Amino acid sequence: MAEVAGGATGALEEAPHSPHSESFFALALGSMGVVFGDIGTSPLYAMREALAHTRSGGTSEAAVLGVVSLVVWAILLIVTVKYVVFLMRADNKGEGGTLALMALAQRIVPRRSGLVLLLGMLGAALFYGDGIITPAVTVLAAVEGVRDAPGAPHALAELVVPISIGILVALFLVQSKGTASVARFFGPVMALWFLVLAGLGLYHIKDDFSVFRALSPHYGVLFLLHSGFLGFMILGSVFLAVTGAEALYADMGHFGRGPIRAAWLFLALPALLLNYLGQGALVLHRPAAAIDPFFKMIPHPAYWPVLILVTMASIIASQAVITGAFSMTQQAVQLGLFPRIDIRRTSETQAGQIYVPQVNTFLMIGVVVLIVLFRSSSHLAAAYGIAVTGAMFVDTLLFFVIVHWMWKRPIWQAALASAGFGVLDVTFISSNMMKIPQGAWLPLALGAGLVTIMITWNRGAQILTEKTRRDSVPLLELSEILKARAPYRAPGTAIFLTSDPEMAPVALMHNLKHNKVLHEKNIILTLVTAETPRVSEDQRVRIEPVNEDFKKVIVTYGFMESPNVPRALALCRKQGLKFDIMATSFFLGRRSVVPSAQSGMPLWQDKLFIFLMKNAANPTDFYKIPPGRVVEMGAQVTV
Repeated sequence: MAEVAGGATGALEEAPHSPHSESFFALALGSMGVVFGDIGTSPLYAMREALAHTRSGGTSEAAVLGVVSLVVWAILLIVTVKYVVFLMRADNKGEGGTLALMALAQRIVPRRSGLVLLLGMLGAALFYGDGIITPAVTVLAAVEGVRDAPGAPHALAELVVPISIGILVALFLVQSKGTASVARFFGPVMALWFLVLAGLGLYHIKDDFSVFRALSPHYGVLFLLHSGFLGFMILGSVFLAVTGAEALYADMGHFGRGPIRAAWLFLALPALLLNYLGQGALVLHRPAAAIDPFFKMIPHPAYWPVLILVTMASIIASQAVITGAFSMTQQAVQLGLFPRIDIRRTSETQAGQIYVPQVNTFLMIGVVVLIVLFRSSSHLAAAYGIAVTGAMFVDTLLFFVIVHWMWKRPIWQAALASAGFGVLDVTFISSNMMKIPQGAWLPLALGAGLVTIMITWNRGAQILTEKTRRDSVPLLELSEILKARAPYRAPGTAIFLTSDPEMAPVALMHNLKHNKVLHEKNIILTLVTAETPRVSEDQRVRIEPVNEDFKKVIVTYGFMESPNVPRALALCRKQGLKFDIMATSFFLGRRSVVPSAQSGMPLWQDKLFIFLMKNAANPTDFYKIPPGRVVEMGAQVTV
């Protein structure tokens, strides 16, 4: 592993969309295709799964009204109140999401908190669990619609699983080509989808206008009280209606708080409420429709066009989750939670268009395995929800930090604000825990594995930094030694990348020790990660002269930016640091790590850390350094 600052960086140089460069309407429409895909496809299965628990004794009026009431108020309280009204106010320089919230919390807490870091790790890990299940359950639920399609051959209904796998594999395979050319259609397609949801709901509300009683929360409360443990179980399925709530917050930086709020309040929210009310009215009028209320509400003449639109919406929802996983990965790498990973840009004009091959392969294999194992969206729904509830609870805990330290509220007010949301989160988490034997163990196991990787990488990097510092010589002290015993001076400039600008880099010490050479000009280059999404160009580079032989250059990037060393050096020239890039050599310290049970981590963690280091991306490519100008010098160290 090259000795580089922070050990990690990300892939976005700027948000894919600047809220100031496009019209409010364009941003609101664009957000439809990215932000609302997951929650917008929930009507395919949420009501079906919630009502499935009540069908054994016949779906009663009280059960239907209770389930619709619970769905409506879950959407209003969790999505609208918690995320749209409150959490979207807690932004990190315009960015939202668990890792952005973690970075913000770390910046405002008086002293760096290990608990805040752990919460960020948990939220990120649970997001990946959600990222594997969402494409599988949405596409499978959409394709299952062919079973009720008028005129569909029986053989087609038998091919639901292969068709779903084919659609998703094709989606993952095109990721490397980028989605810029088709992404502009995502917003209009999803806007049409929400209009269709609203239209279907309005069409069926007339089946039984008494469904409007479900807008009163007491129907949901009475249903839970009368159903006992069954009602508690049903809450886990009700939660499926709000599984995309985190996306509203995570994608805030792409479109801005205002456009997302407007799109939610004026289109997505009314469409979802109307559709769930319409499904409820249909089941009240025709109880047999409870077996699959969404597809039963589509009129026969419109069935195939709606089915095609359903499939397109599910693909867009899957694309949004895949893109979210890429963005989450580059943030995690930048914040030092993952090793360097190959992150490629797929667009010359849109910085947000990135592709992470390893994550793409991981997700594709995971999704295909899930579909083959579970084979139906009903079975997959059992595994769905636990990861999302966990991530939401992490947001609630971090919200406490924001209220107390950022908004300067007393602890009791912060606790009260968080407790209200926390009670909701814990209730849904407890209900989803009942699904563990049916498949909810899978995202939990995946999350536990990813948290272990993050903790191991973070701790191992700390140990390496501490060891390197103990074994190194302070740069000022080395400067005095070199004055007393001047080495041979080679022409040109040497740039040494290091994570600690106060200490002499390992590569510099090896160059002096083995080659007995010091260049005419020496730059100690450190790349650091700010706890903000982006850093302005005028604050990017800081030059600190040490003496006539050495200059320290500190280059700062936000956790949503991609490092580019040559571009940073061009900024140095503007500040008066003159050198010829063709007469410049970049020296990287490459450490060969060996495990040691006495070095701070258990032996198994040492071996995991070494494995992660060996599979980290090449620093030359990662930092955009010209490969023909790089010299690597190695050292062995125990961890």
